[in-house]
Formats: sequence, structure tokens, C-alpha cells
Amino acid sequence: MNSKSRDFGNRVRQLRAKASLTQQQVADRTGVNVSYISKVENDRLHFGDYPSEKFIHKLAEELKGDEDELLLLADKVPASIRQRIRQRPELFRQIAKMDKRALDRLESSLNTVN
Repeated sequence: MNSKSRDFGNRVRQLRAKASLTQQQVADRTGVNVSYISKVENDRLHFGDYPSEKFIHKLAEELKGDEDELLLLADKVPASIRQRIRQRPELFRQIAKMDKRALDRLESSLNTVN
């Protein structure tokens, strides 16, 4: 798998350790088998095995993690962001074309507004 999926697995492992849960406990609470949790954490999933949004939601809830962070690490777009993209697709196309400096300026201007 790619480095993104490793990031996802590592983050799941960190959250599980922080929650003081075993892989078996996480498996029981999320309705999967323990080998699946092990595969997630060790980046050993095959294409058809990759976590669904529904599973990531349960995982975030059980591990008290940020669902949007886990979705993004799993290369899935959170529903709230998907909705905004659908509302303003041209704006997001323009943002996607920006270089790092332009993105940094945009982020800085947004931080002063919030």
C-alpha cells in the first residue's frame, strides 16, 4: 500500500493505544474480526478490504478520534467537504491549481478571518 494507508494504520494504532484497547476489543466494538484490525494497523489490506466510511465512523467513535482526519488518511473525502465541493466545484478546481505559496497565503487570510 501507499504511505497514506500507512499513515491511516499508524493513526489507528496510536488512537487504540491511547484508548488502552486491544485489537480484539476494537474488533468486537466495531463488528469486524481481529485479523482485520491487525491488517489495518499493519498496512496489509488489499484493495477490496479497504475500510468503508461506515467502518471509519465506528472506528473514530470507539477510539474517540477525529472522523474527518481518519477519512482523509484513508483517502476518503468527509461528507461535509464533499457537500461544499458540490456547491462550488469551480472554486475547488481553482484551489487545486494553486501552488504552495498561494495556498499558504489563502490559509493565512482564512486564519485572520476566523
